[in-house]
Order: sequence, then structure tokens, then C-alpha cells
Amino acid sequence: MTVKLIAIDIDGTLLTPNNKLALSTIDAIKAATASGIKVVLCSGRPLAGVRPYLEMLDLIGDDQYVIAHNGAAVQTTNGQALITHSLSLNDTQRLVDLADQTPIHYHMITPQAIYTPNRPASAYSIRESHLVNLPIKYLPATEIPQDEALLTFVFIDETDLVTQFDATIPPALRQQFYVVHTDEHFIEVLNRHVSKANALQELAQQLHIDDSDVMAIGDGPNDLPMLRAAGLGVAMGNADATVQAAADAVTDSNANDGVANAILTYALTL
Repeated sequence: MTVKLIAIDIDGTLLTPNNKLALSTIDAIKAATASGIKVVLCSGRPLAGVRPYLEMLDLIGDDQYVIAHNGAAVQTTNGQALITHSLSLNDTQRLVDLADQTPIHYHMITPQAIYTPNRPASAYSIRESHLVNLPIKYLPATEIPQDEALLTFVFIDETDLVTQFDATIPPALRQQFYVVHTDEHFIEVLNRHVSKANALQELAQQLHIDDSDVMAIGDGPNDLPMLRAAGLGVAMGNADATVQAAADAVTDSNANDGVANAILTYALTL
């Protein structure tokens, strides 16, 4: 295969365990782009939370792309929306009603802000606000501005409460939405058409790149569909056994230049 596009997850993959970009990763990605390969960062984060890394990697422009919100949004790195799969107000109200039956906290994410009616907000919502560079606004779902696409609904709390809540989510709801347990403190709910895999395939189609010429690198369960959909799916050495078993190849961990080694081994030498 000839790698024409590399899709890279961020947390646990692109970034080191202390949430930094290794120089080896920067050099490898710049070498890939210099050779004509498109490099697309794929994350549960919004564009605002990805932008600092895009800038460090020189991936800003109208011909550079990012997959954000776990695939709910595909945008140019300058912010032009290409593909959006949002939640309707009716969808959101159903999730609010479910949350209100329990003590669990929740918040809702648009490209502009994190919204929650919870006062005080969960400490994890506050942490997320700092991590992704979005402000927290204290509003119920019905008062979110209609011109903002509501992309992600997040049940967020202490691990035990989130685990207990996860077990109570009705099967019908899991069929209606894309529900993913992305972190011990998070359960994210998105439009049922959303996944990193679908977004990657939609973007590749727009760029006239065949799926067989796509390499994807990731570490988490939410990366599995993307790894399977790509011509070459590469799991990180720090990924769990299920992810590694489903991948075509396994690189080193995010503490040991895993992304750089994958690019040098599979993209720049084929």
C-alpha cells in the first residue's frame, strides 16, 4: 500500500503520558506532510482543544483537516465545517430526562462552549473546560443558542457512579445513539451516525483517497472502528489487549515514540 492519509488519535496516542508532543513525533509528522501525506488528527476534543497541537505540527490551513468530537465534526483546521452530525433538541431532552433520574452530572458540548445546568459543575467538567479550551456556560439544553450545533452529550462524574449509570442505560438508547465510554469519568453520547471510522471514510472520499491508502493510529476502544476501517490500523503499545488484537500492527507506546516509529516504519518506507 501507499499511505496517502494518516489519521492519528490524540490522547494516549499522539501525546506522551504527560500530555506533551515529543520532538520525534513532530519531526515524523512534518516529514510525512513534506512527502505529500495528509495527516489528520482525530479526537473526542473540539477543534479548540486540538488547535495547539495543529499549530505545533504546522497543520493549519484550508487544505488541512481535523476530525473532532469523536467524528461528529469534520473541519478544515481553519474552522470551516465540512461534515456535521449533531444531536437534535428532542434527542438532547431524552438524555437530560435520563440523567435527571440519577445524581449523575452531565454537560453538553458545542464548538463554542460546554453547557451544563449543574451548579456547581462537576470537577471533571471544569477540568475538561481547561483541557479543550472551551468556556463553561450554565444553561439548560433548551437555552443553548440554536445556531450552535450540539455535538456531544456527556455523562460525567466519579468512576463508581459512572460505572453504575452505564449499566442502567437502556438498550434502546444505545441503538438510537452512539454511546461510548471514553474514560472512567465519561460516557459520551453522539448522533448514531457518528464514529471516527465514518468520519475518516467520509473525509477520505472527499479527498479522493481510497480506504486502502489510509493508515490509522490509536489506543482506545473508540479508535477500534477507525483502525478496522483503515487500510492499515496501528495500535499503540499502551493500548489494551483488545485494541492490539484488532489492529494490523502494534507500534511502541506513547512514552516510547510510538507514533513516530509507526510513521517511519509503515508510511515513509512503503
